[in-house]
Amino acid sequence: MTTQTTSAPTAAETPKKVRRRPEGSSAVLVGRPGFVWALPATLFFALFAIAPLIMVAVLSFMSWNGLGSPQWVGTDNWSRILDDPVMINSIWLTLLLTALGVAIQTPLSIVLGVWAAGHQRNRAVLSAIYFIPLLLSSTAVSVLWRALLDPNFGIPARASWLFGDGNLFGKQATAIGVLAFVSTWQFTPFHTLIYQGAARAVPDVLYQAAEIDGAGRYRQFFHITLPQLRNSMITSMILMIVGGLTTFETVLILTQGGPGSDTTISAYYMYQKAFKSFDFGAGSAIALCLVVAATIISLIVVRVSGYDKMRSDMEGVS
Repeated sequence: MTTQTTSAPTAAETPKKVRRRPEGSSAVLVGRPGFVWALPATLFFALFAIAPLIMVAVLSFMSWNGLGSPQWVGTDNWSRILDDPVMINSIWLTLLLTALGVAIQTPLSIVLGVWAAGHQRNRAVLSAIYFIPLLLSSTAVSVLWRALLDPNFGIPARASWLFGDGNLFGKQATAIGVLAFVSTWQFTPFHTLIYQGAARAVPDVLYQAAEIDGAGRYRQFFHITLPQLRNSMITSMILMIVGGLTTFETVLILTQGGPGSDTTISAYYMYQKAFKSFDFGAGSAIALCLVVAATIISLIVVRVSGYDKMRSDMEGVS
């Protein structure tokens, strides 16, 4: 009796599994873009971001007044700014303004963003009016509020019963309050726009199921909308933190670091050192500190929130 043996097909003989496009579908499946696609943006970023950052890092170890050749001084600039009480105070003021911005703008932006994503009457017109501050530059906004809050002919002079002597820039507490208010007025529409887009992406079926289960509007907001806005909230907070650490024009025009040095934040102190005292070495050291601080805080937020573990199973599909 003879037996027949069949060998398993080799890799060359094994038919390849072909990924076919579903019939009647116009979608085109594309692969992951190669590095060449990102090359122009990479070169642009390296030329205008990485290269200046390296130059600032090198300059932080040198003494230079803007003329002549820089002189190597090692860590002298770093020692001076770390022992400078104005620098230490500016760090705390920067963190305070950043924390106030996050604490005030985040809930306000979420509420307005969710509202703007609805279908209320005249919603589009009101949203357009509300987004006007987003179209203005920080300089224009600061000049506008400096005139409106002028103690001589501004709103405080007309409402002394509310503002007292009207000099909101003469005390540290009120000056910091003005800076926080102006930043909120200008940048809340931007973060509202982020939450508006995220709220519109929440599936309606979730709300329909919640209504069937008897959940009211407030329970839907806290148990459906807020969890769905989590990733957008992290993105918005990172932008707020980086923006708060690098705030400059508002302080320059509204308070100029005063009264005294009570509103001298780190970015403004960097400007004073570099462009008023012509100490570009110390100014570069302060700038590098801001970059490192913004990077570390952003990484902490990303790690703690789990934002870095997000994955998309729709990558490469259009």
